[in-house]
Amino acid sequence: MTSAPVNASAETRRPRRVSGIGRVLIAVYGVLALAAVGRSLVQIVEKFDEAPLAYALSALAAVVYVIATVALIAPGRAWYRVAWATIVFEFTGVLVIGTMSVLLPELFPHDTVWSWYGRGYLFIPLVIPVLGMWWLAKHRPAGGAR
Repeated sequence: MTSAPVNASAETRRPRRVSGIGRVLIAVYGVLALAAVGRSLVQIVEKFDEAPLAYALSALAAVVYVIATVALIAPGRAWYRVAWATIVFEFTGVLVIGTMSVLLPELFPHDTVWSWYGRGYLFIPLVIPVLGMWWLAKHRPAGGAR
């Protein structure tokens, strides 16, 4: 009868973040990153003066999605913390910008990625951070660091 070595790290006993549904999560974040980067670049280059706040927020969302994607892929506690920070920031942004775009539509003459809770992206920006936070909570790095 063999057993795992006593000094085996928790990292080897836990499933990696980049496995199973985590791969789908990373793929969705990657697609959102590409879409948000493309959208914000076109908006800023072609018509920034029409809705500077909305377009700047789209660019911010793009940066958040790029960093979240990298952080979900990269191993280690530091990247785990970055993933948490970006996903919580994203969720907060979706809720705040989504609510503001509903209650104060004059601030957003053009949609951002997070307007109307991500309506232009099939509400994925509203759902994906919840899934991301759940996934991160279930896949803590060794030592349970958060």
